[in-house]
Amino acid sequence: MSNKRNLAIIPARSGSKGIKDKNIRLLNNKPLMVYTIEAAQQSDIFQCIHVSTDSMSYAEIAQKYDAQVPFLRSQELASDTADTWNMVRFVLNEYLKMGESFDTVTVLQPTSPLRTAQDICNAYEIFCDRKADSVISVCEAEHSPLWCNTLPQDKCMNDFLPKYANAPRQGLDMYYRLNGAIYMVNVNVVLQKGEIYGEKSYAYIMEQKHSIDIDEELDFKIAELLVKGC
Repeated sequence: MSNKRNLAIIPARSGSKGIKDKNIRLLNNKPLMVYTIEAAQQSDIFQCIHVSTDSMSYAEIAQKYDAQVPFLRSQELASDTADTWNMVRFVLNEYLKMGESFDTVTVLQPTSPLRTAQDICNAYEIFCDRKADSVISVCEAEHSPLWCNTLPQDKCMNDFLPKYANAPRQGLDMYYRLNGAIYMVNVNVVLQKGEIYGEKSYAYIMEQKHSIDIDEELDFKIAELLVKGC
């Protein structure tokens, strides 16, 4: 499909606060991040699949499944307030020091275990066909944001909904949300512009069942049911 050199980065820091060691917790007898490693491998579009971690034990698990971890993340880049794209720039620059450069970088969050190799390939097809700066995965929003609002201190719901939001759900516009599964970006955009959303950014719409993002214990249980095919 393309002669581009493509890098996948799977960010897997060890300091998860919501679920301890979330990124290596067993999901149906397999470490969570391995689902993403395998999807990236099966997509067959990446010359390098890199797991970015601050943990040697995480690195060993990643390497067992043939992901690359030639260096660890600094503690500064592994904090819960660290910026993902600063981490991406760090990884790109480290590879440049090793004599390796890439045309695209794709961030694949390990907390999206149901994202498939086909999803990655579909996003890449859009990226190439549209000559995009970035392709970012979204899915249909579960609920219309028109049904959401802030509440005053006394919790009064007067004017909570605009009048047009009372229309039947089928009559409302479709809204989409970021699902965190795929961020595919031209490397020059990452290194020079720093802003991944622009006129040449396009959405790849994923199925909701592929879009689960594990953040809490309930998400983990739902993912386990879906992985088992229940």
